[in-house]
Amino acid sequence: MPNIVLFSGSSHHDLSQKVADRLGLDLGKVITKKFSNQETCVEIGESVRGEDVYIVQSGCGEINDNLMELLIMINACKIASASRVTAVIPCFPYARQDKKDKSRAPISAKLVANMLSVAGADHIITMDLHASQIQVRLRPQDGECMIKSPRFRL
Repeated sequence: MPNIVLFSGSSHHDLSQKVADRLGLDLGKVITKKFSNQETCVEIGESVRGEDVYIVQSGCGEINDNLMELLIMINACKIASASRVTAVIPCFPYARQDKKDKSRAPISAKLVANMLSVAGADHIITMDLHASQIQVRLRPQDGECMIKSPRFRL
């Protein structure tokens, strides 16, 4: 049975540490930095081969940078042979763009779900999506989506 490895993205290190403490785990070693041209660089600092990986990263603050960091972390774990990668995203990025409300308008929430899937996410755990149709859109592409209420506390 695979072990659980929990990584923190740079958006929510305190939350990740609380989750790790609650589960009796140490946070996995990961180094994130920016190249001189502002590209994101991620280095997974330990073996994840055959492990069950969870990555905590939110879609708030520097949304685009945090999303890109998450995608790179997911992909790095997947190509390092993690058995399963779960993205824990307390605030799902672009959730407000969940339907086509005007002609030629993008459905950005669906695009983000597709990007997570292509990066290698097997599952997504998020909280209180903007609208229920996002949940429907996530399920076929990404395995499963768990929704938690604001009353969920660590």
